[in-house]
Amino acid sequence: MENEGNEITPLHGELYSSQAKDFRSENHEILKAFRKISPALEGKGIWVIDRGGDRGRLYEELIPHGLRFIIRQMGDRDLLSGPRRGSTLQIALDCPLPYQTQIVREVKGQEQIFYLRYGFRAVRLPDYPQTPLFLVVVQGLGETPLMLLTNLPIRKNREIIWRIVSAYLTRWRVEETIRFGKQSYQVEDIRVLTYERLRNLVVLVMAAMFFTAVVLGAKMKLFILASHVLKAAKRLFGIPDFRYYALSDGIKEILCRFPRRSPPHLDRLHYQPYLLFET
Repeated sequence: MENEGNEITPLHGELYSSQAKDFRSENHEILKAFRKISPALEGKGIWVIDRGGDRGRLYEELIPHGLRFIIRQMGDRDLLSGPRRGSTLQIALDCPLPYQTQIVREVKGQEQIFYLRYGFRAVRLPDYPQTPLFLVVVQGLGETPLMLLTNLPIRKNREIIWRIVSAYLTRWRVEETIRFGKQSYQVEDIRVLTYERLRNLVVLVMAAMFFTAVVLGAKMKLFILASHVLKAAKRLFGIPDFRYYALSDGIKEILCRFPRRSPPHLDRLHYQPYLLFET
């Protein structure tokens, strides 16, 4: 999605289990996504990752391949700041925060105003001392400062620094998208008997999410269809900002009006449905 934008384009989603025979590691699954998506984007885009992405193995992939990234820090990673070496948190607490702004975020259904101060430090990773990096620090979202490590070029400019912060804050909408997929398509209530069938169904969910987000949301020729779907959702107090919930509810409402029965000769058969995927 675009920075501070509302349009979301699902690019990748895959279900995996640590108990599967072919499972290697979580790092392997993340790297597989990097290697699948990055060539398709032809160098465009920025990888924005939460604290779980603060891993040496991921930096080994991102930095040598020149992939742009913004990764939230845990705080315990050592960084170089000039001649000094210290933990990310130590450097963050010593970082000047000359810029201020405020944002409104929904917390437990209530809008809450956060007053933020932010700034940055030029840093390097000990394993990549020749690669210039920047640590963007934000105070005001919690007791511990928000720490974002990035290889995007930064200088003393309010808008440039805030663009890094807002890119990370925009990532919250990705979490909302994942929550939308789980809730609207009842992913956690799917009843199938094998791991592969569950993986196949998740692929169909991703396809449905792509259709909802990209086709219904962006194609003007389907504007009338989208308006009917939104109306069918029966939202009494208007359409919320994250409209994909309403679209999903509307599609469900429309399909429920026209149930389709199987032919009579199939009703007499007791069979197990399969999802077939040709490779």
